[in-house]
Amino acid sequence: MGATVTTGNNTENGWGGGNEPMGADYGKLMMWFFIVSDALTFTGFLAAYGFSRFKFIDNWPIADEVFTHFPFLHGVEAPMYYVALMTFILIFSSVTMVLAVDAGHQMKQSKVAFYMFLTIIGGVIFVGSQAWEWKNFIKGEYGAIETKGGSIIQFVDKDGKRLKLEQVVVLLPEEREQLTRSKGKWFMEEGSLPTYSVAEVQAGFKAHPDYLIRTEKIYRDTKEDKENKALQPGLNKNKHREILTRAESEKMVSNAAIVVEGANLHHNEYGSKLFADFFFFITGFHGFHVFSGVVINFIVFLNVVLGTYEKRKSYEMVEKVGLYWHFVDLVWVFVFTFFYLV
Repeated sequence: MGATVTTGNNTENGWGGGNEPMGADYGKLMMWFFIVSDALTFTGFLAAYGFSRFKFIDNWPIADEVFTHFPFLHGVEAPMYYVALMTFILIFSSVTMVLAVDAGHQMKQSKVAFYMFLTIIGGVIFVGSQAWEWKNFIKGEYGAIETKGGSIIQFVDKDGKRLKLEQVVVLLPEEREQLTRSKGKWFMEEGSLPTYSVAEVQAGFKAHPDYLIRTEKIYRDTKEDKENKALQPGLNKNKHREILTRAESEKMVSNAAIVVEGANLHHNEYGSKLFADFFFFITGFHGFHVFSGVVINFIVFLNVVLGTYEKRKSYEMVEKVGLYWHFVDLVWVFVFTFFYLV
C-alpha cells in the first residue's frame, strides 16, 4: 500500500515497500539482517580473543601441542589432522547446500532432498567431532602442575620429550579428601580430585634425576634463541617452550600448588587460562549455530520430502536456510584460522 508524501505544493506517492523491498523477498532480507548482526557478534568475540592472545603471547598454548588426537588412533600424534578434516567436512557441506539450492531453482525435488540430506550429515559429523574434541581438551593428555604464582609447568625427559604425569609420579600411601562446601570455610569447595597429589608428583620428580620441566614461556626460532637455547624436539619448530635446568626445575616443582589435568574455566594444563575460556565460548557458540542449522535443515528437508515446496512452486526456503549455512561455514573459517593456524 503506497503512502502519500506532500512536499510544499507537490504531492507524490512514496515507496510502499510491499512484499519485496529492494527487489528481495522479505524473509530473505531478514535473513541477511540476521547474518550481518551475527557477523558483528562473532567479530567482537574474535577481536577480544586476538587482543588477549597478543597480551599473553609468550604463554599462549601452541595449537600443534593441544589438538593432536585422531579418532581410533590412540597414542598417535596427529597435530591438527582431525581439525583439518572437520573443516573439510563443513566446507563440503556448504557445497552440497549450493547444489540443493541449484536443484531447487530447477524444481527437482529428489535432487534437493538428496543434497539437503548430505548437508545434514555433514553438519551432524561436524557437531559430533566438536563434542569429541571438547572431551579430549577437557580430559587432557599429559597433565601439568600449577605453581603458587599461577604458572603452568610441564614435565620432559632429558631429550625434551613431553612426559605424562603417570610417568613422573611415585604413589604414596596417603588419603585425600575432596573439599566440599559442608567441610570448607566460607563455603569453599573444589572440583573432582586429580588422579595424583602434589606430593606424589614432587616425590616422583625427585626420584627421576634426569627429568626436567618446561614452562609456559615460548621462544621463537630467532638467531639469538638458537644460540642460547637448544630447540626442543617437537611438533612446531617455530615455537618452543623454555626448558629449565635441573636446579631450576627442582625449585619450580617445590613451589607446586595443584595438579592440573586437562582444561576447564579455572585451570588449563596447556598454558594460559584465557585460551580455554575463549575456546569453550567461541567454539561452543559456533557449535550452537551449526546445531541450530542442522535442526532447521532437517525441518526443511522433511518439507522437501513431503512436497511442500513443490506445491508452492518455489524452493526459496531452501535458499534462505542456505544463506544461514554458508554464513556458519564462513565463520568457522575465521575461527579455525584464529584458534588453530595463527
